[in-house]
Amino acid sequence: MLYTHKDLVEQSKSGDRNSQYQLYELYIDAMYNISMRMLGTKEDAEDIVQESFIEAFKNLKSFRYESTFGSWLKRIVINKSINHLKLKKIQLTPLDQHEYHISEEANDQVATIDIIKIKKGIKVLPDGYRQIINLYLLEGYDHIEISEILGIAISTSKSQYHRAKKKLIEIVNTL
Repeated sequence: MLYTHKDLVEQSKSGDRNSQYQLYELYIDAMYNISMRMLGTKEDAEDIVQESFIEAFKNLKSFRYESTFGSWLKRIVINKSINHLKLKKIQLTPLDQHEYHISEEANDQVATIDIIKIKKGIKVLPDGYRQIINLYLLEGYDHIEISEILGIAISTSKSQYHRAKKKLIEIVNTL
């Protein structure tokens, strides 16, 4: 397996500040974008990303190449972003066990909508919905992973996602 930036990671593990700075420069934009999508405010995203890099470099000796450095760092950023939301008392709304289905007509509407409208729509979603949409659609986590990350039931993740998708369609249709 090819390890991305292995030399930089190894030099960073030994405390080489220049290598750490190079890793920072390589990943700062991607990590900021992840946090920004989850938190929605520039200041919070910047703080979380800085804290994530500090934590990553402090715990770099525990990095064992079981994933890429970028994936490992991304997990730290996502977890810190979620914890930040929890601290702000932004919780997912408890849901019942019903499954929500989007009609084929609604799916066709989504396929024809301009991507700019979708991005705007995601920004105005309630925080819990935006969090699920970001983790599932943009970050590529499945419902099992989301349930573990957020500490919720898999069925809650699924129903929350379906509600978020339905709400996003409503928002985008009004833009």
